[in-house]
Amino acid sequence: MGNTIRALMAFVPAERCQNYVVGDLREMPLDRMVDLSGSQLRRFPVHVCSFRELVKLYLSDNHLNSLPPELGQLQNLQILALDFNNFKALPQVVCTLKQLCILYLGNNKLCDLPSELSLLQNLRTLWIEANYLTQLPDVICELSLLKTLHAGSNALRLLPGQLRRLRELRTVWLSGNLLTNFPPVLLHMPFLEVIDVDRNCIRYFPSLAHLSSLKLVIYDHNPCRNAPKVAKGVRRVGRWAEETPEPDPRKARRYALVKEESQEPQVPAPSPPAPPTSS
Repeated sequence: MGNTIRALMAFVPAERCQNYVVGDLREMPLDRMVDLSGSQLRRFPVHVCSFRELVKLYLSDNHLNSLPPELGQLQNLQILALDFNNFKALPQVVCTLKQLCILYLGNNKLCDLPSELSLLQNLRTLWIEANYLTQLPDVICELSLLKTLHAGSNALRLLPGQLRRLRELRTVWLSGNLLTNFPPVLLHMPFLEVIDVDRNCIRYFPSLAHLSSLKLVIYDHNPCRNAPKVAKGVRRVGRWAEETPEPDPRKARRYALVKEESQEPQVPAPSPPAPPTSS
């Protein structure tokens, strides 16, 4: 019943209804955090912007598609969660929050990111998974301190060569995209520690043995005929992962042939001739 009331009130543009949704949030929380996740919000309660010392703001799992310019007053904000909403474009005001370290934008309807995102030079972690991205926005390559990039479950087919500029990048998550080749730019990023290309369309993996910082590579659920060769001590997750240093190519070819044969249409066996009838 409570959730039903909240859902109904989120439709009503009355200040008292928004007051109900956010409870008695009238004073700056002692932990400098506001969590309005799952509150059925369709508009952001502007009075939260009066908490100038706010450090963490969670707005996940609502119905937001815009943010007021007053949000720019929160210049101490370090964590902003906007995932699981209805954003088709990132509100420009987000790009004015220059102390942001972690930005959650996953599970929205984003097709691109604004060039103004480059102003967020303190950003360390960016989540953009499960959006409508067909290419990785170039502006991401300008986030010089970025350490973790979550870009899975989009429609990416390749990565920009400028990504190698991100010398602080340590983990890149690309599962559930449309990559048909292992992204060449990753071969020139020896500082990477985790690479996840699970659930793509990659058929061949080049050697990753030269990536001296690599600790984990996830390549499962690809139609590959080989496993990536890695240096000693690097964990692999995928077909032939337990074989060292990589699977016998004869096994790979044999596996591929068996798989292809299993996909061929089965021709029904001819019926045995009927036994002769006695006259």
